[in-house]
Amino acid sequence: MNKIELYDTTLRDGAQSEGISFSVADKMKVCEKLDELGVHFIEGGWPGANPKDMEFFKKAKSLNLKNSELVAFGSTRHAGTEASRDKVLNALLGAGTKTITIFGKSWDLHVKDVFKCDLGENLLMIEDSVKFLKSMGRTVFFDAEHFFDGYKANKEYAIKCIKAASLAGAARIVLCDTNGGTVTSQVFEIVEEVKAVIHTPLGIHAHNDCDMAVANSIAAIQAGCIQAHGTINGYGERCGNANLVSIIATLKLKLGVDCISGIQLKELTEVARFVAEVCNMKLDDRQPYVGNSAFAHKAGVHINAILKNPLTYEHAEPGIVGNRRRLLISELSGKSTILMKAQEMNLNLGKDTEKSKKILKTLQDLEHGGYHFESAEASLELLIKRVMKKFKDFFELEGFRVIIEKRKNGKMSSEATIKLKVGKEIEHTAAQGDGPVNALDSAIRKALKKFYPRIGEMHLTDYKVRVLDEKQGTAARVRVLIQSQDKTDSWWTIGVSENIIDASWQALVDSVEYKLLKDSKA
Repeated sequence: MNKIELYDTTLRDGAQSEGISFSVADKMKVCEKLDELGVHFIEGGWPGANPKDMEFFKKAKSLNLKNSELVAFGSTRHAGTEASRDKVLNALLGAGTKTITIFGKSWDLHVKDVFKCDLGENLLMIEDSVKFLKSMGRTVFFDAEHFFDGYKANKEYAIKCIKAASLAGAARIVLCDTNGGTVTSQVFEIVEEVKAVIHTPLGIHAHNDCDMAVANSIAAIQAGCIQAHGTINGYGERCGNANLVSIIATLKLKLGVDCISGIQLKELTEVARFVAEVCNMKLDDRQPYVGNSAFAHKAGVHINAILKNPLTYEHAEPGIVGNRRRLLISELSGKSTILMKAQEMNLNLGKDTEKSKKILKTLQDLEHGGYHFESAEASLELLIKRVMKKFKDFFELEGFRVIIEKRKNGKMSSEATIKLKVGKEIEHTAAQGDGPVNALDSAIRKALKKFYPRIGEMHLTDYKVRVLDEKQGTAARVRVLIQSQDKTDSWWTIGVSENIIDASWQALVDSVEYKLLKDSKA
């Protein structure tokens, strides 16, 4: 199989995902990260469509990209307009990129119902646009929008559209499953048929509306496409685009395609998390290859086998893509899991089955009461060390009080007063917050800062509450999960109680204790 070109459209198609809005600075950061990963083409946006994209292309000229080429995206000329006078095409030239991608309609339904022009005019729009951009010294990629739907509806016309682009000098013809409704076997068959009549190298641009975008992209490559389009983490409109992260890993590890280097592949998890952070999105734990749960094992039988030979329940070695194996502790765990988890924490239980039994029994009792330690590994580490008497609390609670006030203007305010004991010294302080948990968090860190200055590095990043028995109504137990972060790490802690403030306090204390424990090791 020839070398496959990776074409990223996170900054354009990915930006159309609900909840994502890139700043120019965000786009610059993502560009640099994709360049480090070794992506061949980065679609930066649609110059002329909005001021932000125009500013980005101006600033992007200062980027020192070593592996990637920046690409501008736009449409063919408008009906009844000369290509040389078309505003969209001239804006694309103004972006200053060597390569330009333009899309055109290849489904007769769109030509008739959206463009409302005759089929012949659409062919001229494609031909004229490619020829004009070529005459201006640009390399042109042509995205045949809705190609698979068009091919199924009117094969002859869909082929005419891509032939028009090919004969006009397009360097790549990209077949788009824009509605994401084509199944994998159809993609393979259609690409094979197109390859027999079109000699311009082909690309694939798949959307995920049937949850087949990655499979369709891989099938298209196996059928002869040499360019794969996608977005990091599959971001995109509706159900998203093909996940370029999964495409890269599958090409490299399953098909032996040298699309990026082995060193770059080890950065895949970090890139996925970085882009998720920039997008202000949580990386899906179950995302293949790079998700937090991608190599997580819970069942005792599975873990026992993994410890003997990882191939028994893993299709790839986690470190190859920069991820890690996680052995989850729960009521389903066996003694071998406890021993392994303790070893990860530098606690050597040796063959002390009594200690591992005691930890397992404590764990099972707590999980029966509503705890869920596989989601809160920081709390789990503290639990194991406490049971083993290998942990000394950094502070003691003397008491706290939380006041919630609703004022005349309708605004709510919260204040927490807290008294802590550190060694022999008592610290009594108060703090305000947006809510009771925020106020408590601020108060505890304020009280501890003079004793542990690095506590100021941490902050809460997520807060989740789950009612464990809805039938109990307001008397139901609740589980609180808190995610905290400092300059280098993030971690989850847990608390369970009939009182949401008490459950939150438990999780907060574990979060702070874990940070202090981590710093004490440094």
